[in-house]
Amino acid sequence: MARLAKMAFDGGDLRPKWAELIAKLLNGTADAGEGIDLSLIAQLLGDKQAGLAIQQEVLLSHRLFRSPCASKQPRLRVLALAAATDMGSNTPIEFLLEESGMELMMLYVIPEAELPAPLPEHDVAILIASDSEDCRAALAKIDAAVPQWPRPLLNPPRLVSSLDRDKLYRLLEGIDGLEIPATLVVTRERLIDVAQSPDELSDIAESLAFPIIVRPRGSHAGSGLAKIDDAAALATYLESSEEEMFFISRFIDYSSADRLFRKYRIVFIDGRPYACHMAIADRWDIWYLNAGMSQSVAKRIEEETWMRTFDINFGRRHQAALTAVADRIGLEYFTIDCAETADGALLIFEADNTAVVHNMDHANVFPYKPPQMRRIFDAFAAMLVRHARARQERAA
Repeated sequence: MARLAKMAFDGGDLRPKWAELIAKLLNGTADAGEGIDLSLIAQLLGDKQAGLAIQQEVLLSHRLFRSPCASKQPRLRVLALAAATDMGSNTPIEFLLEESGMELMMLYVIPEAELPAPLPEHDVAILIASDSEDCRAALAKIDAAVPQWPRPLLNPPRLVSSLDRDKLYRLLEGIDGLEIPATLVVTRERLIDVAQSPDELSDIAESLAFPIIVRPRGSHAGSGLAKIDDAAALATYLESSEEEMFFISRFIDYSSADRLFRKYRIVFIDGRPYACHMAIADRWDIWYLNAGMSQSVAKRIEEETWMRTFDINFGRRHQAALTAVADRIGLEYFTIDCAETADGALLIFEADNTAVVHNMDHANVFPYKPPQMRRIFDAFAAMLVRHARARQERAA
């Protein structure tokens, strides 16, 4: 996955590889690993439906895959537990372990088959599926097996299940120095009522008032995300959407004094926060790819400064809140996307165990990123080794 994603990120043409693999699939010579590659290529080319159909066909007969390892004698065997979902709903763990010298095995857990018995030999396991609707059957099956799991199992399902937006704010509310708006699930019919009678917005939650943030439940990467300023805008939004369930929350203006918005991604590894990236834009709906970071030297200097001074600046300023977030979420590995409010609070948008943490940005444009990403990758690998050894020492 890391290799194919990097190729697409760099603007490479995946279509020749697609043609090669689809020909092998059609004539019956493609192996299961090539089938999964084909599924990923389809998704990277924008055909999610075809990619998932190919993946489903492959997984009915083969569910365990081994990624290429940089070492002939791996220093650790890692079993990643994935769900049969799109590539954005499983942790892209290949990026984290690509040069680690560890053996990565991916076991897909599907409703149509039980977990293998015995499980593949491994030193440590980690759940990489998300809490999205299409992963919940896999999470339930893994959770039932947790009490008998033979090795350390990180990011257990019961904790991953607390990350969905309507659960997260309840988990984190009340932390000093932190702000997270209440996120509620509403039906399409309820929103239609609000569009017709705006006063009904406060009936959903007392704190709700326009402007609000609306997104389809289960959407990824900002798909369907909108800031709604009034009832008329809500009616227009619903006309353009066919979804039946939505998340809504109040809009918080997190722009800085210069009217630019700054959004941060922070990686937590065994409770310790690491700077991942910082996006700066003149729009509230900001992602790294739409922030124009590669086109602005000033923005990159600010991101580099944020990264280099994180432990003594941003991280120290929000140390108490970040520590409380790590404690309450409890996962060995997760990320948050966050900002700072005008009064200096840490504003959390979401927490996720499947966000993309990568080193694909070009070093000639972002020379400060490879050392920071290497630091994160090394910390992740060290965390896996630490948990595997702790289990071995207890057994001894």
